[in-house]
Amino acid sequence: MGVRFQLNSPLPRYLALAGPTASGKTAAALAIAQRWPVEIISVDSALVYRGMDIGTAKPTAAELAAVPHHLINIRDPLQAYSAAEFVADATQLMTGITARGKLPLLVGGTMLYFKALRDGLDNMPRADPAIREAIALEAAQKGWPALHAELALIDPVSAARLAPADSQRISRALEVHRISGQPLSSFQSRVSHAASAGLTSEKTAPGQPSAPCPPVAHKPGSLLISLEPQDRAWLHQRIAQRFDAMLASDFLDEVKALRARGDLHPELPAMRCVGYRQAWEYLDAHKLHGLADLPPISELRDKGIAATRQLAKRQITWLRSMPERQVVACDRPDALAQMLALTADFLHSRHLAEKTGRFDPGTPGCEFAADIT
Repeated sequence: MGVRFQLNSPLPRYLALAGPTASGKTAAALAIAQRWPVEIISVDSALVYRGMDIGTAKPTAAELAAVPHHLINIRDPLQAYSAAEFVADATQLMTGITARGKLPLLVGGTMLYFKALRDGLDNMPRADPAIREAIALEAAQKGWPALHAELALIDPVSAARLAPADSQRISRALEVHRISGQPLSSFQSRVSHAASAGLTSEKTAPGQPSAPCPPVAHKPGSLLISLEPQDRAWLHQRIAQRFDAMLASDFLDEVKALRARGDLHPELPAMRCVGYRQAWEYLDAHKLHGLADLPPISELRDKGIAATRQLAKRQITWLRSMPERQVVACDRPDALAQMLALTADFLHSRHLAEKTGRFDPGTPGCEFAADIT
């Protein structure tokens, strides 16, 4: 590894590797790490949680030991982790990684984090646990479709974007309105002038507006590689294989252990992760009906695979809206070779640009972009 990235060098600020779930991002990232001096920053809202290893397909101990990883196992499932916190953490990490002479490699599929990194965040009210709990109690009494109808009266723009059963986003939209008196859509439609002025994000009390988080991702010399299948059936097969492997690795026991803690509930962000939500509901149904034995595991399998497919579909939709990305067909036999060639060409062109002073920030592949799932 003869390449060393200096903090004051115009070499790439970071490389990003995105793609839908089960597209092979972890293996691709490790292949890059074998060839270049990188440290991996996880861009995954599920991998931040401790004790949630099987259902998140978390990198193995050997994989974590092979190359430095960041933003994995940093929160208890009882805790939330916001996009603003991710931006602050990732920005600090990128500075440190570059100072160590390595290249930050951002890997994941949580598009909200990528969006926050690129665009910054408006000063939206922070979560208020008391209000959120009150909304959850209302939902238990009335049902989420009723709360969706309530949302349609106060924020029709947000309601039109959400399914009546989308509990997480309905809850957040109602929470923002009850805290601020303003619809969530009004915050999302604003351009953050403070971000463009370079203000920094700060910690605030629950319910108070968070300080605008500035964008950091419009940096010349960065590249996004997007792993996308040409054949959707290929991805569906991998999703099914992964879920079967999870079940065979005692995923259900992992969820039972989380439930046995007694302080977790299905409305927590951690328990809303795909797979965990379906497993929690599966175990709830068994408890509710007082069954001596669990229902057929095929019920959990079918729902888990369907939910994962929907997640992948949303991820692909947003990835395809980004013309700046460099696409690698992850279902082709030469996908790994193509990805490594893209990376090598990019780093080589940046090295020549540094020597000749002819680097053009407008060159295709020299800016990173992403958007929300």
